Amino acid sequence: MAGITDGRFCCKMTSLGFDLLTIGGYNADHNAIDAGLKIINRGRLEFNIAEEDLYQHITKEVKLIKNQSHYKGEVSVNLRSSSPDQIIEISKIPELDVVEINAHCRQPELIESGCGQALLKNLEVLKDFTSEVVRKCKKKVSVKIRANVPGVDDVMIAKAVNEAGADYIHIDAMKPGFNCADYSVIESVRKNVDIFIIGNNSIRDLKSARLMLKSGADGISIARAAIKGTIPFDLTLV
Repeated sequence: MAGITDGRFCCKMTSLGFDLLTIGGYNADHNAIDAGLKIINRGRLEFNIAEEDLYQHITKEVKLIKNQSHYKGEVSVNLRSSSPDQIIEISKIPELDVVEINAHCRQPELIESGCGQALLKNLEVLKDFTSEVVRKCKKKVSVKIRANVPGVDDVMIAKAVNEAGADYIHIDAMKPGFNCADYSVIESVRKNVDIFIIGNNSIRDLKSARLMLKSGADGISIARAAIKGTIPFDLTLV
């Protein structure tokens, strides 16, 4: 959650049983940073870090989490960028475990700059983008996507991410008009790819967590339900 999930926020999560904590999304290149400033100017939360300071900033945030002696999990960073270059650079941070390509955010300013959800509109661009990150990064690579975007085939997107060699596909199984996830998207993707699926959207209790896993996700992610610095159910029971 941009402007919210930094190292300090994630430190509140380190004792709750998560295997992976993600900071970000951060605007990583010039286009994304300019878009972020426009979003801030209309009153929405964003991280506002200069491109030349981003490596050092993320290093500090990752170390803050890793320095929690009781946390034995990994740390990921979600990055918005119109090109792979800055994502590849950030992946060099020694303490970082996973870089996540943001093909998810739908703010108009980001889409216009070629970031976030814009990557879903061109299958070959997304595949080439992901392939280059995978090829040049020394870390695991995740791609976060939004499901049910008009004109986008979720299964074809998942296949492209899988073929590009990513380690994870992180699916926001958004169901427009409903206050629950579209589990059928997870089911469809599971039937067509063997990549590790992280299922996201409306996971707020044991029932929704278990439904996501039953639909074919290998893991779940939680965002809004953790906004108060805790989660409303016991992860160990999932």
